[in-house]
Amino acid sequence: AGAAFQYLLVQKTGAQKNVGLIQLNRPQALNALCEGLMAELRRALEAMESDPEVGAIVLTGSQKAFAAGADIKEMQNKTFQECYSGGFLGGWDKVSVVRKPIIAAVNGYALGGGCELAMMCDIIYAGEKAQFGQPEILLGTIPGAGGTQRLTRAVGKSLAMEMVLTGDRISA
Repeated sequence: AGAAFQYLLVQKTGAQKNVGLIQLNRPQALNALCEGLMAELRRALEAMESDPEVGAIVLTGSQKAFAAGADIKEMQNKTFQECYSGGFLGGWDKVSVVRKPIIAAVNGYALGGGCELAMMCDIIYAGEKAQFGQPEILLGTIPGAGGTQRLTRAVGKSLAMEMVLTGDRISA
């Protein structure tokens, strides 16, 4: 929809061109959520939200991965102080504050930050091959973008605790 994107495919679709479609497009990294992708996503969402022709937004990935999580390679060398003072993950919640309905169309992996991104949407449609998980515990950390709270509301306390504390995945 106008601006060129490196990590997204953005268009208006539907019979009346009133559905904004945002596809994560970083296949070599299973749509890992790097800072550049998240900045582009915020920009695309702002454009769709301000477009009076767009009534709803669909956010999707590929058949293999909706989003396999935050870009660990990009994060691994950051210290706590750098993350804290630099506003790390700042703006990741843009999906949750857009006033138009956002539908996550999930197939393949929705892990860590990808699972959190899907949960920020108003509706999740999951394909048969969708796999949701919060595997951060396997890296010695916990979900960082509100995942513990959203997951509990979505699947209940017991399953959320199991997923967060074991790193186990659930299917669609």
